[in-house]
Amino acid sequence: MSVMMISEISGQQPQGYDAMLAFVGDALRQAPGFVMHMSHPVETGWRVMEIWNSREDAARFFAAHIAPNLPEGIRPKLTFQPLHSLLQA
Repeated sequence: MSVMMISEISGQQPQGYDAMLAFVGDALRQAPGFVMHMSHPVETGWRVMEIWNSREDAARFFAAHIAPNLPEGIRPKLTFQPLHSLLQA
């Protein structure tokens, strides 16, 4: 079942987010189960939302590519929401 992963990253700045995306962007595009990535600033830092074919696909990518490369003090809070529908172009 497709899921939306929401990552709340307290203290993250645009420059830090941009650097991380530049570092993992190619791997993300090629990751099994990856569908879509989007983000925006929030009052407390940054929010990332991704659509994945499964929670397991998202968790596997996070463990392999994101967690080992996070700057000191940056620890995203992840939540997963099962999707009722997903319409793609």
